[in-house]
Amino acid sequence: MITWYGHACFKVDNVLIDPFVPNPLCNLPSDMVMNGVDVIAVTHGHDDHLGNALALSTAYNVPVVAIHEIACYLAERGAKVEGMNIGGTIEVNGAKLTMVKAEHSCSIAGVATGYIINDRVYHAGDTGVFGDMELIGELYNPKVALLPIGGRYTMGIEEALLAIELIYPEVVIPMHYNTFPLIETDVNEFVKKAEALGVEVIVPEIGMPIEL
Repeated sequence: MITWYGHACFKVDNVLIDPFVPNPLCNLPSDMVMNGVDVIAVTHGHDDHLGNALALSTAYNVPVVAIHEIACYLAERGAKVEGMNIGGTIEVNGAKLTMVKAEHSCSIAGVATGYIINDRVYHAGDTGVFGDMELIGELYNPKVALLPIGGRYTMGIEEALLAIELIYPEVVIPMHYNTFPLIETDVNEFVKKAEALGVEVIVPEIGMPIEL
């Protein structure tokens, strides 16, 4: 089950990724967002991804998975954490997370990352396109790829299309677009071009679960 809460925030099974909620696209209450969540995962330290991880972890007694340096930062502030690093895999509260590379900056410490979740969903995090996405596709063979398309700070449409060709998932869900004016883009253009590559594209509604 996958639910989008705007920007790069998704619930994948029992994992809440990049809990930037509320945000300009989503104002759902925390109890609704955290329903069924046993793990929080953070891709990197920018405010629109680290989000409310600390507050949610402490309020709901849920561990945060993050790269080692961000895990230390959160632990010092009272959060339950599970630190890890790129290439590693951990299982926490019934969820399996493998941390993979992303090409982006990270304001707190460590580096930006993505995740393979439960062997089937690739959350790319904030990233540009990079050649090792092909390796991610070959090694993990994710069924679903959550890819940024907003441009400026991440991949835009054309870069995301190349990422699809490198990864070859069955299903693509766009993210990190239209949250702010600087990352506004035409998601319908992305859908048309991505489907021409032979993948299914789903543009979810905020807070509406998708069963895949």
